Amino acid sequence: MKRKYGRVTRQTIEELTTIVGKANISTDKSEMEGYSYDETPLVKRYFPQVVVKPGNTGAVAKLLAFANGKRIPVTPRGAGTGVSGGCIPVYGGILLSLERMNRILEIDRENFVAVVEPGVTLSELINQVEQQGLYYPLYPGEMTATIGGNVATNAGGMNAVKYGVTRHNVLGLEAVLPNGEIIQTGGKFVKCSTGYDLTQLIAGSEGTLAVITKVILKLTTKPAKREVLFAPFTSLQNAIDAVPEILRLKMTPIGIEFMERSIIEISEKYLDREIPYHQYDAFLMLIMDGESEDEIYEYFSDVEEISRQHGAIECLVPGSERAKRRLLDAREKFYHAIKRYAPMELVDVVVPRSKIAEFVRRVKEISEEHRTPIIVYGHAGDGNVHLHPVCLNMSRAEWDKRLPQILRDIYHAGVSFGGAISGEHGIGLDKKAYLPIQMDEALLNLMKNIKQAFDPNNILNPGKIFDS
Repeated sequence: MKRKYGRVTRQTIEELTTIVGKANISTDKSEMEGYSYDETPLVKRYFPQVVVKPGNTGAVAKLLAFANGKRIPVTPRGAGTGVSGGCIPVYGGILLSLERMNRILEIDRENFVAVVEPGVTLSELINQVEQQGLYYPLYPGEMTATIGGNVATNAGGMNAVKYGVTRHNVLGLEAVLPNGEIIQTGGKFVKCSTGYDLTQLIAGSEGTLAVITKVILKLTTKPAKREVLFAPFTSLQNAIDAVPEILRLKMTPIGIEFMERSIIEISEKYLDREIPYHQYDAFLMLIMDGESEDEIYEYFSDVEEISRQHGAIECLVPGSERAKRRLLDAREKFYHAIKRYAPMELVDVVVPRSKIAEFVRRVKEISEEHRTPIIVYGHAGDGNVHLHPVCLNMSRAEWDKRLPQILRDIYHAGVSFGGAISGEHGIGLDKKAYLPIQMDEALLNLMKNIKQAFDPNNILNPGKIFDS
């Protein structure tokens, strides 16, 4: 039976206006359109009935308490840069935009932490932290994304091999429960064995358990040097086979990326420039930081030896900051290049690192079975494979017909290799139909019970992860 939600009425608008002020509330359709979608390729648009922009935790608490009492659905939203439909208001209701809560409250140099509101963008955080001589090491790939969104989705990115994903860098949270209660979890300390770790439960919960209103982030010192190594191979199997040996070296790279020629060719057209060694079939890109060039080059020498043993044609270390930036920029633009290239879907299956090549081989078989191209690249250092079934040489109607079974086959393959449906993008709206491929009924029911404990009226970001 479908749950019935309360509607946003004129009286509702008046109540919300007393909480956030007239300037911070909108029912204008043209403005609400901007909040009806995110960066997910194929998810349709859902309009909220009202957009509300609170400026502090107290306002968020009052808003949620009011919505909970009226059974009005509330969808939290940061910058809308997610790619799983996690911030789309499926049931209309209130779109709770956290864009005004964008202050860096504290950069604590003694404890190596930053305390920020959820609407702070990644670019602003990095800029302010580095001005204080410290470093926030994560780079999920979109500098306009907000920290609240990063925490809610447990964003990953290219630096994850050394620095982990977002939850590894979150020490504590302030959050508002669906009934309006404010809770504090964690703190400015690096270890804790006091009760359940609610910080880590809320991190990655995609806005379904609580609204994050403050984040305590772990900082470190910025390495003096960062260098890139780019190596072409004659096959993806050879490239992937080199990765375990590279990771056994004494130093740990920031990230290890793999890519096939198809994505290189698409990126060259998008960027209107050539990428080195573009004629080869597969590539590894290593990103390494350290305190000196000598230290990094000594490490790269060992990487080159391993890579050549596994069939690398060459190992290029760009000789200038501009050349280095061009290589990294090309990798960062992959998603935007494919969006421009053709209608596509985005999959971010994660498998054990040793299974990447086998998994990709199975994906190629799936591509042939369904006569549909699938573009492949990803994070070789942590097993996160990005796949794009694309609509080429067929009608859109035919591609739409084939796509659901292609996705099911891909997710079944990933799980069969010991993997998971999503490595860093989250389940949101886009992948929830496929979650039972990975999780049995007992595990799904346990998650639903957790949701029920936090949000018995199911008002907070309903329709995401699973149907409650």
